[in-house]
Amino acid sequence: MTALPLALVQGYLKTHFKVLPPEGFTLVADRHSPELARLHREYGVDCSAFVTACNPFSDQLTPELNAERQSALAEELRREGFATLEGLGQHPSNGWPGEPSFLVLGLSLEASRLLGIRLGQNAIIWSGSDAVPKLILLR
Repeated sequence: MTALPLALVQGYLKTHFKVLPPEGFTLVADRHSPELARLHREYGVDCSAFVTACNPFSDQLTPELNAERQSALAEELRREGFATLEGLGQHPSNGWPGEPSFLVLGLSLEASRLLGIRLGQNAIIWSGSDAVPKLILLR
């Protein structure tokens, strides 16, 4: 059960979660990603999360405020020792601006949930050892 509108959840399921170059690949919920499986092996992890600090609770913030929030998140993840790759979460056709994001390698499901909740996010994308991104609703 979720407090989120069905249309919003459906939008998340269609969103493209792009890992930016030099890796350069796209994650889609519920689709195995051989590129992600390769990254898991390379980094010696069995999970990862795609997270953003932008636009908490789907309230669109200014680009400047989103950039500040992302910068703070990057610093936190760096301090905690996580390997991260820059990303962009963007629906292919709904006109919502792409959200700068991070693929965080080795972030457990519970830690991912707690981070997303603390950042005011409605959902995160999390992948286990099967490298199949899953939409994890937080509200």
